[in-house]
Amino acid sequence: MNAKLERTGGFEGRFLAETHEVLNQPSNLENYNLFQSDIALQEVIQREGAGWSVPELTKFGEKVGQSQYIELGFLANENKPALYTHDNHGHRIDLVKFHPAYHRLMQTAIENGLHASPWTGPRKGAHVARAAKCYMHSQIEAAHGCPITMTFAAIPSLRNQPEVAAEWEHLILSSHYDPSNVPAQKKPGATIGMAMTEKQGGSDVRANTTKAYPIGQAGPGQQYELVGHKYFVSAPMCDAFLVLAHSAGGLSCFLVPRWRPDGSKNPLQVLRLKNKMGNVANASSETELRGALGWMIGEEGRGVKTIIEMVALTRFDCMVGSSAGMRAAVAQVTHHCHQRSAFGKKLVNQPLMQNVLTDLTIESEAALALSMRVARSLDNQQDDYERNFTRLVTAIGKYWICKRTPGHAYEAMECIGGSGVMEDCVMPRLFRESPVNAIWEGSGNVQCLDVLRAAQKSPETLHTVISELEAQLGKNNHYDGFVESLKADLKSPEKLEYRARNVVDRIALSLQAAVLIQSDNQLIAEAFCQSRLQRGDGFNYGCLPVGVDCKALIERATPEVE
Repeated sequence: MNAKLERTGGFEGRFLAETHEVLNQPSNLENYNLFQSDIALQEVIQREGAGWSVPELTKFGEKVGQSQYIELGFLANENKPALYTHDNHGHRIDLVKFHPAYHRLMQTAIENGLHASPWTGPRKGAHVARAAKCYMHSQIEAAHGCPITMTFAAIPSLRNQPEVAAEWEHLILSSHYDPSNVPAQKKPGATIGMAMTEKQGGSDVRANTTKAYPIGQAGPGQQYELVGHKYFVSAPMCDAFLVLAHSAGGLSCFLVPRWRPDGSKNPLQVLRLKNKMGNVANASSETELRGALGWMIGEEGRGVKTIIEMVALTRFDCMVGSSAGMRAAVAQVTHHCHQRSAFGKKLVNQPLMQNVLTDLTIESEAALALSMRVARSLDNQQDDYERNFTRLVTAIGKYWICKRTPGHAYEAMECIGGSGVMEDCVMPRLFRESPVNAIWEGSGNVQCLDVLRAAQKSPETLHTVISELEAQLGKNNHYDGFVESLKADLKSPEKLEYRARNVVDRIALSLQAAVLIQSDNQLIAEAFCQSRLQRGDGFNYGCLPVGVDCKALIERATPEVE
């Protein structure tokens, strides 16, 4: 044989380095409109009273779906925040530095009102419209949403002390983002965090040991110095924090800024940043308060009551954030499976994969539907019914939706396969992020016990939820039987705390079914009721019964790329 042909394996003009072509690999999901490509989101915006926001949601969805913007999420997570406790001259600065991508994400969120729009522009559907923006933005990057959420949620608690709110509210509601490490009064806008958790107590904040000592006169609105240790302070570069500490009258709430009014540094000293598995673009810290100046907010000794108004809204945002994680996963896998082939045909055309994709889609849509139903109730807090609904269903939804997200993220990752485990794919980030909302702002047990406590202390909250469920009876046989069984079980107080998760699981499923039935989209409502209420929740994804219109539901969920 010719020597040259021998060297090239007998193929004239070929080089040994040319071993393969890139075939059967899907394109990245980018350059698409997150709003216009999400039929379920478009429908729920109309259904829950925010139809007026469609133009701005369309514009926002276009902005955050561009490839350059999606890259910000990767950059912010690849470059973790770093703590600098002192400057080069030895002065205490407690400065956390972030990658510019993180600041871009924060800037977009604040300029578009994700931190404040229901307060700056209250109207029908304001909470729904804001939640829709958070839902889309969180699909790009979730971690920065923590300071955005806390800033948004701080307003109701802060308003318990009008004179303090008057000094801070205009900064909190500002559409300007300024990350500089200077006193808030020198900035065009401010962000707010919270500090409740201590290492000895965790969710049991009444076990806190941080003390507050009055500087002069004691009581609401007065100045105190706080001494203690906070084990988790999320977003330590916020301009001020709502903090729980024990004063003479009991556990109270305080607003503690990072800088004193005279321009000197307030001694909130950051000891270290937490080395988190997920949520890494956002800093969380361990912090000591060494005589930190703060103002008492609300009644002395009623700190939990004061700060719970903030916690209720952060829990709501946990629902929205986890729903967003599900939507991001569904968008990725449906996009992938429309392009990837195996065993002679597209993945999306293979019956078992259709079963799994549809199941993931149903879960995602149900999470969104319940979250936005709660958003509508937030828009109508002047109504007793809606206020009772919010009180109970925020805890139910936060528990259930956040608890469902890790399994959903994992299953979506498996749909993509080996490439879904690679760090240059978004799926590992979605997976690492997925447990965060279930743990933060009260873990699963805390939420379930809160549901029982609320129902026992304020029976009207449970009556409201039952009324919500009963309003949809007679429209689906699976639903009717499930709800009647639940109602019968709720009448039995025996070992109720032991059974709390089972009870709350079933209330959550019933509520999701009720919202979907009410939506008049029988395709998704019937699929949910048949798959969730008939068989319970003891099976893996991909065990849908025969008869579900998988093709229609998958096409409904698949994002349209330019």
